Formats: sequence, C-alpha cells, structure tokens
Amino acid sequence: AQRVPLRNRLDEIEMKPELALSLQFADPRHRDRLPRHKIGRWIRAALEAPGEITVRIVDAEEGRTLNQQFRGRDYATNVLTFDYATEPLVMADLVLCAPVVAKEAKELKKPLAEHYAHLLVHGTLHAQGHAHVAADLELAHHEAGGRFQLAGHQRHCAFKDVFQFPHIARPRVGHDGINRIG
Repeated sequence: AQRVPLRNRLDEIEMKPELALSLQFADPRHRDRLPRHKIGRWIRAALEAPGEITVRIVDAEEGRTLNQQFRGRDYATNVLTFDYATEPLVMADLVLCAPVVAKEAKELKKPLAEHYAHLLVHGTLHAQGHAHVAADLELAHHEAGGRFQLAGHQRHCAFKDVFQFPHIARPRVGHDGINRIG
C-alpha cells in the first residue's frame, strides 16, 4: 500500500462536509458505545455534501413497526434510511435497531461499534442516492472506507461486506418530510 503524506491526509480530513447531527436513543442499550463524536465521524466519512441527519437507535418493536409500515415486511431490520433531499443538503433519518445490530455483530464476529459504523456509512450512502447496484454501492463504500481510514481510525471497517445484508433497504417516503421519523 502506498503511504499518503501526512499533509495530504490532513487536508482531506479538514475538507469533510458539515454535518448537523441529531441523535436519539429510543433504546439506550448501546448509548455508551456510540458517542456523538464517533457517530458524526462515521457519517462524515460517507457524506459527499453537507448534511442534516437524524440517527435514531430503536428497540425491536419500533424497528419491526417501521419496517412493516414502510416496507411491508413484518420483522425488525438493522437499518432503515429515510431520505428527504440530496441537494443542497443531504437530509435523512437513519433508524438502527439495536438488538438486530447486536445479533449481526455477534454472528459476524465483529466489534459492535464497527458494525454500527458500517451500517451508518451504508445508510448515509443510501441517503445520497446510492442504490443496491453492486458497482455503485461498492465503489461508494470503498471511497468512504478510505476516508474513514484517513480520518485516523486504527482499524479499517470492512464496508464492502454490505452484500452480506440483502435486507438492508431504503424505504420510499416523500421528500416533503411528512413521514419524518422522530
């Protein structure tokens, strides 16, 4: 791997898009593992433009209800992305179901925070219009992963493993904000 000079890494880190982040814990079980500054860093790694993003961590009941209401699927899923706008600001709600994320992290033998990071990046990419088309989403994940490493993370999150989760989906909601979560 080619080393990037420190000056270039610092320049790229400083160029991160602005983020207005709202963080909600309807299910507080992972609150201590998800400090605001880390969530912001993970989302910024995937942001391609300034954003206003709400992250809501929910329990299985709320996750199941939302998945049923917006996707017609009667189970809780790991992440739902509600995208409202991509220009001039990325505006979205990312809803993560704590028990599902924990179960998947255990099955994948990944640290819990790393799996949350992966899903937040994934949801942020969906909020910007990236779809589950292998070439589009894989490239976006790869680029976000590189920015994630440049931001000073010791471990590289394996963002490319998104294809292990075919049930991650982006609910289709209006861009008028009426269906906004929270």
